[in-house]
Amino acid sequence: MTDEQRIVSMANGRTDQFPPATEEWFQTLQPVRAQDMTGLWQGAGIPAGHPLDGVLENLGWFGKRFRADMRADALLFQTTPGRLVAIDPAYIPLRLALRFSAFGRTFIARNWFSYLRKALQARGTTASLHSGDNSDSQTAVMAYDKQPIVDYFRWTGEGEVVGMMVVEGDRRRYFFWMKRVDHL
Repeated sequence: MTDEQRIVSMANGRTDQFPPATEEWFQTLQPVRAQDMTGLWQGAGIPAGHPLDGVLENLGWFGKRFRADMRADALLFQTTPGRLVAIDPAYIPLRLALRFSAFGRTFIARNWFSYLRKALQARGTTASLHSGDNSDSQTAVMAYDKQPIVDYFRWTGEGEVVGMMVVEGDRRRYFFWMKRVDHL
């Protein structure tokens, strides 16, 4: 299976490449050094019963970009082939998005988001990358600047990671897979 087919497969919810995504499974994966995350990453959610399962893909989520200065574009969306737009998560009402997540998987939400993207566009990077504790080991951690969200990363293979998004005060975990890409 090619990388493109795997990403499309993941986006369509066919996640047979991974066991059921749980925090325990995530802890079995190899830690990532923060400096190894620099670059452009394309991804897809791993369905695990989280309210956001399928929402980001419906809205055109591409992935993340990590810069050498350990700053990050936390939410990259593909608007047209070859064009990425970074969205500022500070503009997203997180608790509302979690509560009404089913709406985020609709055509109407996708349509509205296409019109709102310009207003939500980031004016700079929106998160920081560092090494942090996750269970019993140090791994790459991305902390959002203006949201109570932290993403932890673990290797799944050469140039591939799984991320676990943790929202402060929420016991549910959102899992996603990303592959490093050289260009669009």
